[in-house]
Amino acid sequence: MPCVSADGKPTESGRQMIAALKAGNKTAEDVGAASGMPLYRVRSGLREMVEAGLVSESDGSHTLTEQGMAAA
Repeated sequence: MPCVSADGKPTESGRQMIAALKAGNKTAEDVGAASGMPLYRVRSGLREMVEAGLVSESDGSHTLTEQGMAAA
């Protein structure tokens, strides 16, 4: 199940991860715990959202971009 749809908008699972990031969770582990999603799904979803420009990543820490904030 993708986290970003073909039109570049977050799917339901993408929105769950965005909500976790908005709440201050930065690592994949934190996002997984906050969203209740399995870690393998969170990691792949975060990669999708980085590629789509919704999230940025640096040294394992993830933050929402302006585009990601607007998509939530």
